[in-house]
Amino acid sequence: MTGAGGFVGRHLVDRLRADGWVVTALTRTEVDLTDPVAAATAVRTADPDVVFALAAGRAKATPEERAATVLVNTSPWLVDALPERCRAVVRLGSSTEYGASPRPLAEDAALQPRGFFGATKAAGSLLLQAAAAERGVRAAVLRAFQVYGPGDHPTRLVPVVLSAARTGATVPLPAAVSRRDWVWVGDVVDACIRAALDDALPGGTVLNIGTGVQTSTEELVAVAERVTGRPIATAPGGHPGREWDTADWVADPSAARRLLGWEPTVDLAEGLARTWSAA
Repeated sequence: MTGAGGFVGRHLVDRLRADGWVVTALTRTEVDLTDPVAAATAVRTADPDVVFALAAGRAKATPEERAATVLVNTSPWLVDALPERCRAVVRLGSSTEYGASPRPLAEDAALQPRGFFGATKAAGSLLLQAAAAERGVRAAVLRAFQVYGPGDHPTRLVPVVLSAARTGATVPLPAAVSRRDWVWVGDVVDACIRAALDDALPGGTVLNIGTGVQTSTEELVAVAERVTGRPIATAPGGHPGREWDTADWVADPSAARRLLGWEPTVDLAEGLARTWSAA
């Protein structure tokens, strides 16, 4: 697994090992994924039956950082490094590969990436599909919407909101309405494993992993107040917003339900309560 040290990666490693899988967990300390030779060697050494490609770069402040992010997010070396016995590659994509839409996003939505990160993720998804098809390796791309849960980066919205509930700090909010489809990390992990194990899933399949429910930032804060039982102060307009923020951002998860038998099992209130209790 690449990206094993990331937020979703750590949860996936824990689940796989609990289920009895033997996991080679590649993190930034184990291998430099911007070095194609080192990265390919690490994959060959692991000799995987299944690959979970979860590594994601975000740095973009300098030309060097942008080049490194492209290499991590496209992983052009990955498929050629796979052994013949590899049964599947599951890539964790991003809903930012799509453009904003007033309707729920299905997998046939046009790729109009929002920002540099979305563009590199979209490129990586397309490259994986093409390379895997040529090699005869079954590949699946899971475009996750807004993943949250215990252990997320402290600067992201849910950790910031729950920290404010504990400390009394003020949460800065963007001036414009921003809505997201919040999906529990454990449900994303379950989708990854289902995609890896389902040999009937056609190669090159793309699936949106979300709840089909979108929630504004203000609504999320209100839910957090209810589950924590604490008031949370906010400063509307105090945050500049993200480049991918939009008033409408929600998945159509019907294909994942139909092809994987996957459904979200944890709603936002329960997920926030679990995250609050785990801190």
